[in-house]
Amino acid sequence: MPQQAQLKHIHGHGRLPRVIATDSSRPWTMNSSSGDDEAPKDPRTGGEDFTQQFTENDFEVTPPAQRVQFILGEDVDDGTHVSHPLFSEMGMLVKEGDEIEWKETARWIKFEEDVEEGGNRWSKPHVATLSLHSLFELRRLLVNGSVMLDMEAHNLEVMADLVCDHMVSAGTLPPGVKDKVKDALLRRHRHQHEYAKKTRLPIIRSLADMRNHSSSKKDMVKSPSNQSMARPGSGTELSEQQHKGNTHFMRKIPPGAEASNILVGEVDFLERTLSCFIRLSQAVVLGDLTEVPVPTRFVFILLGPPGSQSNFHEIGRAMATLMSDEIFHEVAYRARKRDHLLSGVDEFLDAVTVLPPGEWDPTIRIEPPAAIPSQEVRKRPPEMAKEEVDEEEEEARLREENGLSRTGRLFGGLINDIKRKAPWYLSDYKDSLSMQCVASWIFLYFACLSPIITFGGLLAEATGKHMAAMESLVSGFVCGMGYGFFSGQPLTILGSTGPVLVFESIIYEFCLKMGWDYMTFRFWIGMWVAGICIVLTAIDASALVCYITRFTEENFATLIAFIFIYKAIENVMVIGKNFPVNQGIYDCVCTPPIGSNASVIEYAKYNWDYCETYNGTLVGGDCGSPPTENVFLMSVVLCAGTFLISTVLKEFKNALFFPSIVRQYISDFSVLIAIFAMSFFDYSLGVPTQKLEVPNELKPTLSTRGWLIPPFSEKNPWWSPIIAVFPALLGTILIFMDQQITAVIVNRKENKLKKGCGYHLDLFILSILIAICSLMGLPWFVAATVLSINHVNSLKLESECSAPGEKPQFLGVREQRVTHILIFLTIGGSVLLTPLLRHIPMPVLFGVFLYMGVASLKGLQFFDRILIMFMPAKYQPDYMFLRQVPIKRVHLFTVIQLACLIILWLIKSFSQTSILFPLMLVVMIGIRKALDLVFTRRELKILDDIMPEMTKRAAADDLHKLDAEVGLLARIFPWGKGSRGRVVTKPPGLDGGLAGSGSVVGAGGAGLISCTTSNANEKEFEAQSSLLKK
Repeated sequence: MPQQAQLKHIHGHGRLPRVIATDSSRPWTMNSSSGDDEAPKDPRTGGEDFTQQFTENDFEVTPPAQRVQFILGEDVDDGTHVSHPLFSEMGMLVKEGDEIEWKETARWIKFEEDVEEGGNRWSKPHVATLSLHSLFELRRLLVNGSVMLDMEAHNLEVMADLVCDHMVSAGTLPPGVKDKVKDALLRRHRHQHEYAKKTRLPIIRSLADMRNHSSSKKDMVKSPSNQSMARPGSGTELSEQQHKGNTHFMRKIPPGAEASNILVGEVDFLERTLSCFIRLSQAVVLGDLTEVPVPTRFVFILLGPPGSQSNFHEIGRAMATLMSDEIFHEVAYRARKRDHLLSGVDEFLDAVTVLPPGEWDPTIRIEPPAAIPSQEVRKRPPEMAKEEVDEEEEEARLREENGLSRTGRLFGGLINDIKRKAPWYLSDYKDSLSMQCVASWIFLYFACLSPIITFGGLLAEATGKHMAAMESLVSGFVCGMGYGFFSGQPLTILGSTGPVLVFESIIYEFCLKMGWDYMTFRFWIGMWVAGICIVLTAIDASALVCYITRFTEENFATLIAFIFIYKAIENVMVIGKNFPVNQGIYDCVCTPPIGSNASVIEYAKYNWDYCETYNGTLVGGDCGSPPTENVFLMSVVLCAGTFLISTVLKEFKNALFFPSIVRQYISDFSVLIAIFAMSFFDYSLGVPTQKLEVPNELKPTLSTRGWLIPPFSEKNPWWSPIIAVFPALLGTILIFMDQQITAVIVNRKENKLKKGCGYHLDLFILSILIAICSLMGLPWFVAATVLSINHVNSLKLESECSAPGEKPQFLGVREQRVTHILIFLTIGGSVLLTPLLRHIPMPVLFGVFLYMGVASLKGLQFFDRILIMFMPAKYQPDYMFLRQVPIKRVHLFTVIQLACLIILWLIKSFSQTSILFPLMLVVMIGIRKALDLVFTRRELKILDDIMPEMTKRAAADDLHKLDAEVGLLARIFPWGKGSRGRVVTKPPGLDGGLAGSGSVVGAGGAGLISCTTSNANEKEFEAQSSLLKK
């Protein structure tokens, strides 16, 4: 039976074989191409000795995925079959007035863009949706049409000659129409960006056009492609005089890219369809064939009789989508013969997802997904079952990488941290050369300055002004500079914390009661704290950080974020109490000047601001200060405005307006823009709101103390330095827990830090800074959670979107030291900036606090789970933990964590119990350990894990990927003349996590077809086991 008849016969029975052998008389070997697939002037002679051979029977039963994996697994012996990024362009043969030319209608880099005829513009990039019929027709054309691999052609005219000669010799093209087909292929190519200058003549005309300039074919417009220049590689630039491509779009093309051109059209001199798939031996720039000056490697030609234009358009889209597929385009580069291309098509059909025609609107364009799943699983064969991995050994290995394993020698962890961070030290300064660092520096400067000054005011009340705002500024400068230059993780921002304030107040009250010198006794406490921290560093006590899981760290981070939000709102409400809206009678009236003929009534209309302008006199008991009834309302506007502007502008990088670099700068400087905008708004209205108060002289607050604290005092007994060890133990726990929990949050795997951790080095540097602050009588600074989270968020890096429609991907964080150093260097110089800083309203800074608190909640799984408790099931987001854990168990875990958060809040809120706050953090670790008795190990791995979301989602998808080897073509589904409607497929890799690949719903009425139950259960069991091992 002829091959075409075989195809028709099999289609009629609703089944398409995986591969149809073209020659049943000889065994199929993966050697050089067969005669009809080999292009003229193919440089390869002879075949290569492949180790594996298949007979026809093996070929028919081998799944397409395995055949493709074998093709891709071959060693590339030369540079001609190395794959490059592909830019695909489809042109259609159209008649424009009296001219017939090739018109660009669509293009692909990763996603499809179509020319919208009505608007004469490019559409938004979208996922290509193809009809299943077009894919089958394309496969039929590859089976029956011409396939020419490794053609030697350096311009379009030579290529057209070789194609026509090959078709004539194969008997598919009548010799009488050979010249007409060639003329059609040499028509001019007009691209979308050229239509604005349509009347201009092409700069270089082809040789054929010059030869036929005086001929009778006046309607023929030839292409300059014949005069193209051969390019030995994709990096050579095309001469500007030859082809003025779309240079603006060229920036979107990946470096080293090659082109794939699809030419489809209908002509009146053909009676049957002609198709040819061409791969050039070397990529060549074919003049104006491509929109951009990119060398062409692949050409697909499809010409046919009138009446098939729409069908050809869909087949052309199918071919372009195949070429943009990561797997098929590698197969196209490595293919040695026609059957290899067919294997690539079959594997593509094996992986597509089919959308039923009655359940979606074909006119809808599917937006590109935020993240494209990796296609590596389609390239490699399934791995053999790995040996059982010892979980304890795996955990020990991870702790070793993070520096959280005990070394068994004194200061072993500290030495390892120094060795780990030393190679990166110089890059910590080089990597800061970015405007993003400037924006982060200014934002964090204001974010740190206000709490330092506020904390100084509270500290002055708690310590009898022994330490106040000036001491806080100096401490910020000393600690910030020292930590920035020498710490292991400079992304951590130091700051003052509430528990430290409570600790200071308790020590001061004790000294006041005993009649001791507070600063001297505090000096010895600080020295003991520093000594104990150094001992903890020596014995690698930071290794205990590995027991701080997501349960504890997110409870702590959420608590601190809520404190920032609560304090921001509370401070604004305090302004409302001090400056109420309804103040009663304001006893101040403007009276006319003495000797004036004006009446009192005329001058009474002038308010406090304008009375003196008109030489009036203010009379009344309240005239010493301006009216303040608008202060509270203005404060609310300033706080809310700062928060809203910061939030909106931070997301402006994803907006649709302005170029990407402008959007990025606006996003980076969002908080700074909000601060200056609302400060100018306050200044323009003249409402007397509270302003930032900064000390203007560099001297201690109390004139009775200096910058160095004496270690001994007559007021203190000789044994006071000894008993100072007891409060020092409590202070050590407080500082150790605050520092290390914040460090764990900063060093999360989600942040993709590349320069390693430094827990031991951070604790060692902090102990030295505490000793210095104790000697100088300065407040102790430890890691501030919310400030550190916002510092990391302000330095996040995203990929630059090159391909249209491609979403930016999170790459990591710009790890450097300069922003930390500049933040606290500027804080130290704030005394010199007092004239400027006193114009900033405090409500504006409260708005910054509110923004930082809300922004730090983003990305916390605990907060996401709290919100899910109030959502109906159908509106809940597709989080990984909801896929794997029953919703009731998720809610139970959230309720327990929420109860712990409430307990922490209550302990912090009362001064009598707030000193126990660091001890409760240790208790949180014990509570987390007790949850092993309530939840299974699998549930805790999913709910209490710091694994990045994309990694976990990939593991979750493995649980639902059933029998991936069973191909689409081997499954039975109704496809025949009785089917109605349109079945549309989505290319593999773009479904973003739909349940198994290759699911098919027939348009004629059959249901979903899947693999056998036993095989599915076996696959699911293996996937679950793999997830637990991870």
